[in-house]
Amino acid sequence: MGILAPLGALGRVTLGGLAAIGRVALFAAEAVSHLFRPPFYGREFLIACLQIGWLSLPVVGLTALFTGAALALQIYAGGARFSAEAVVPSITAIGMVRELGPVLGGLMVAARVASSIAAEIGTMKVTEQIDALVTLSTNPMKYLTVPRILAATASVPLLVGVGDIIGIMGGWMVGTGRLGFNSATYLKNTWDYLEFWDVGSGLVKGAAFGFIVAIMGCYFGMNSGRGAQGVGRATKSAVVAASVAILAANYLLTEVFFSA
Repeated sequence: MGILAPLGALGRVTLGGLAAIGRVALFAAEAVSHLFRPPFYGREFLIACLQIGWLSLPVVGLTALFTGAALALQIYAGGARFSAEAVVPSITAIGMVRELGPVLGGLMVAARVASSIAAEIGTMKVTEQIDALVTLSTNPMKYLTVPRILAATASVPLLVGVGDIIGIMGGWMVGTGRLGFNSATYLKNTWDYLEFWDVGSGLVKGAAFGFIVAIMGCYFGMNSGRGAQGVGRATKSAVVAASVAILAANYLLTEVFFSA
């Protein structure tokens, strides 16, 4: 009995986790099924683009700037051990556009946007505004979820692209101002070693991460418990689930893109 109790607890946790993943997957499938069916709420889509994309730009830009700068310093310190300091521009650029730009951008958007979406929709549920939408013959999935999913999927790749540029600029600032690189040489090495698919893969990751952020925010908001505590738990769960899902999806996409 003493041996079986921990195994039983582990089994319950595992089954509960799988059930939760299944519920999120069904919610995502239902949301996707509504993406291309009328009615379309263009105003809600534009508002979501503003909130998710434009208003997230400062935090994503600052994160990319300091990440690129720190990455250049780290690569220079490591390369100096092998007399390979010249790789700083190329490795900084590749690291930003392939990995750090999409992942850190996605995580910052998850922290800012998933929590906001979950809190907003959760509050609407607590105050029975979602029930009012149903009473008015408005599908909450179409009105609340679909515009946010479309906006996040379209906006996050743009944020990633801008973040890549700012991150490379951060590396350039450190490389030329702190490490003694020639500006023209630094930029030439950056351009020569970047390939189209390096940038493209990061943008694809950004679209996937945006979809994940919106799905998690909407799912936990729609399934929020009653009261302030329920909304708080939904907000926390949305951020945690979105962050973990982004890291897992990043590995899977990297395996698909670069395993060859």
